[in-house]
Amino acid sequence: MNETEFILDLLKYAFAGLIVFFTGWFVVKNYLSEIFDFQRMELAKAGLKHTLPLRLQAYERTVLFLERINPESMLIRLHVPGMSALEMQGLIISDIRAEYQHNISQQIYVSDNAWKTVKKVKEDTISMINNAVKALPENASSVDLSRSVLGHLANLETENPYELALQIVKGDMQAIF
Repeated sequence: MNETEFILDLLKYAFAGLIVFFTGWFVVKNYLSEIFDFQRMELAKAGLKHTLPLRLQAYERTVLFLERINPESMLIRLHVPGMSALEMQGLIISDIRAEYQHNISQQIYVSDNAWKTVKKVKEDTISMINNAVKALPENASSVDLSRSVLGHLANLETENPYELALQIVKGDMQAIF
């Protein structure tokens, strides 16, 4: 056996070995990829099993917050006979901020769009109350403030912002399913 035959035999065996190696590598790579994908799906499913109830509860609490700061329900709930408009303003703003602080952690579980909407509605509500008080005379009562705020809502040219916010939050929640 001469040197040329030896080199050709060596190259044949090396080439056959490379083919076997890459075939094995390809099969093992695909097998491991499928195992990792399956484990990733199982982990996601297990995570969803634990976070889905928390997300649903967060959307429920967000809807409740929007309902509670809606002037149509808030003014009735917070009304105290004989209270001045300034006292009512303080009570309303304090209640809105307390409700918001109580629900602030819900932003972890709701979409960014839903939380931005909730935050904007909260800020707009506080602004609406403050502007209504500024437009009233100094000796105005809480009833005058309520009439002013409800009148403002009734005269809006656009759809009720509280209903729009609820639609956004509910739409995001339904997208989960």
